[in-house]
Amino acid sequence: MPIPRIFLPVPLASGQVVELDDNARRHAVQVLRLRDGDALVLFNGEGGEFEAVIDSAGKRAVTVRVGAFHDAERESPLAVHLGLGISKGERMDFALQKATELGVAAVTPLFTERVVVRLDDRRAAKRLAHWQGVIVAACEQCGRNRLPVLHAPQPLATWLAGRDENRRLFLDPQATQALGGLPAPAGPLALAIGPEGGFTGDERRAIAAADFTGVRLGPRVLRTETAVLAALAAVQVLWGDLGGG
Repeated sequence: MPIPRIFLPVPLASGQVVELDDNARRHAVQVLRLRDGDALVLFNGEGGEFEAVIDSAGKRAVTVRVGAFHDAERESPLAVHLGLGISKGERMDFALQKATELGVAAVTPLFTERVVVRLDDRRAAKRLAHWQGVIVAACEQCGRNRLPVLHAPQPLATWLAGRDENRRLFLDPQATQALGGLPAPAGPLALAIGPEGGFTGDERRAIAAADFTGVRLGPRVLRTETAVLAALAAVQVLWGDLGGG
C-alpha cells in the first residue's frame, strides 16, 4: 500500500512536530485510519515533500513528527491555464480532479451564457472552498507537491481580457483544426472549454477575437467533463510530460 500523502499548508522543517489541521486530521484518522507510528508524507504546496510519522493520533488532535525532506518535483513543463465553464455538481468536481491529475497549472471557473449554476457571493465562496478541497485531494493522490492555482469564478469576457499566453486554444466542435497539426507552444498555454451545452455562437466569436484558435478533438461531441480530460491528456502527450515525455 502506498504511503499516504497529506497536504498541510504550514511551514515545514525536518525534526519539528506539527499538529494536523482539522481537514488533515479527519482525513488521517477517519478516512486513512492512521495510528501512532504510521508513516505518511507531508507537503505544503511550496515544492518538495517530507517523510513523516504519526506521533500521536487522538480524536481531537493528531501530531506528526517531520522527517527528511525530498526535493521531488512532478510539475509538467507545459503550463496550462484552463478557463472552464462552470458545470453542475459532480461534473465540475470530476473536471477539476482530472485537470489536477493531468498537470494543469491554473484554473479559472467561468460564467458563460449556458452556465446554469447560479452563485451569489456567499455560495461562490463556499463553492470555491469546495473546489479547492477537490484539488487538494487530487494532489494528495497523484503526487503533485504544488497545487494548481484556483482563481475565483469570473465572466468569460473578464478572463479573455486578461490573457497574455503565447498560445491560446478553445474547444470548438465546428473547428477544422486538429491539435496534432499545431506547432508546440513557446510558453504557457491558455485553454478554454465551455460548460454543458458549450459556448454560444457569440461567445465563440468573442473567444476567436481574443486570439484563441478553435480546435476539435475528433468527430464526436464530448461532455464538458470528458472534454477537459481528453484535451489536457492530448496537450500533455503532444507538448508536456504524459507518455514518457
